[in-house]
Amino acid sequence: METLRVVTYNIHKGVNGLGLRSRLEIHNLGHAVEQFDADIVCLQEVRHSHRRHQHRFDRWPELPQAEYLAPEGYATVYRTNAYTRQGEHGNAMLTRWQVLSHQHEDMSDHRFEQRGLLHSEVDVDGLTVHVVVVHLGLIRASRVRQAKQLQQFIERVVPANAPLVVAGDFNDWGERVHRIFSDIGLRTFEPETHPTFPARLPLVQLDYVYARGLIPLSVQVPRGRIWWQMSDHLPLIAEFGIERR
Repeated sequence: METLRVVTYNIHKGVNGLGLRSRLEIHNLGHAVEQFDADIVCLQEVRHSHRRHQHRFDRWPELPQAEYLAPEGYATVYRTNAYTRQGEHGNAMLTRWQVLSHQHEDMSDHRFEQRGLLHSEVDVDGLTVHVVVVHLGLIRASRVRQAKQLQQFIERVVPANAPLVVAGDFNDWGERVHRIFSDIGLRTFEPETHPTFPARLPLVQLDYVYARGLIPLSVQVPRGRIWWQMSDHLPLIAEFGIERR
């Protein structure tokens, strides 16, 4: 059986810490992404640009973060979710396979949070796999509405028999989002058993990889000082089996 390795990671815009004590971590994150050796990497809070940080940090990359983080030979898809006075950030998908198409849909539920989903079709050795990267809101009622919007998007865009991956930061540690996704056949590894936040002392699982039409094999969350220094989230690494018909 072929294996598809998928990683989801909220990279905290490549900078960890607050104020004058903040550190540029984008270079370490680049090494981490390469070491994942993943087929698909789903990233949230990815900077496209930020004028203040660009002037503050001497080693700020010239490339947008999604392109900078992509290992050699990987395709990159990025779309902006949020625009601020200093720049913009959003979701990204990196893959070692060919990207056939991609699109973005706004998921902003109120004016204080700008959110979106990134949908791509990836050719995995002749098999089209649909990949959706999301970052849901902080308010519970917003997350429920966004989960339903995602459900409607999938029903409208993704063929029922196509392999599908939905990954990201769901900001949710309850069961409501899981139930909504379950209604359209999306499954994840046992919820709430792989805490990813906060990275230094992970207590809750906010980051998930859901799938439909793939066989769940394993899931892991790397831990340790090297990881909590890079972001406030830990990455989640999931592997699925591909059963070709």
